[in-house]
Amino acid sequence: MDIDMAHEENLSIGVFIDGGYYAKINEGFAGAKEVNLKGLLNFICRKIAQDNNIDRERLYVTECHYYRGRYRAAEAKSRNLLFEERKFEDMLIENDVIFHYKHLRTAPNGGVIEKGVDTWFALDTYEMTVFREFDFVVLISGDADHEMLARKLKALKTHVVLLTWDPANTASTSRFLKEEVCTHIDMNSLIAADRSLLQTLTL
Repeated sequence: MDIDMAHEENLSIGVFIDGGYYAKINEGFAGAKEVNLKGLLNFICRKIAQDNNIDRERLYVTECHYYRGRYRAAEAKSRNLLFEERKFEDMLIENDVIFHYKHLRTAPNGGVIEKGVDTWFALDTYEMTVFREFDFVVLISGDADHEMLARKLKALKTHVVLLTWDPANTASTSRFLKEEVCTHIDMNSLIAADRSLLQTLTL
């Protein structure tokens, strides 16, 4: 998407977070650190402004949405997860993040199934982009299933940004997703080039 640099109106950013992917980022720090979400959202604004030659003061994250499957209350209580879940939700609320949860299902073998969250993520992201007319949409995800989402968002003339981060270097982002978006922000590469970023983006 070509941004008219002479146009002085403010520009909007919609951020959409795949909760399962976000959890893997934090797991990559092995409990030593966790993502500073406020710092990450500020960084996203600065990076988009820098990459597109836009005045930082004109860019705003107008909406941020988080999607995740989670246990029902009784199951979470039996797993001693209620406090951690509430603490995490406090952090989302403090950063004006709108969270969307879908109950996890138990498989016949006792495993856990997270079904429908990726589809919900994609449908909501597309619908909100249509109605909110975001100038930029940032996807924090690595899921190959979001390749078609990125393509559809571009058809709306929206600049699609993919942000990926793998602190433990244990996962790979879908090549097709990276190729489909307009801009890929690879946090591993940026932090390797500037270690001070890690202090800003973690707690």
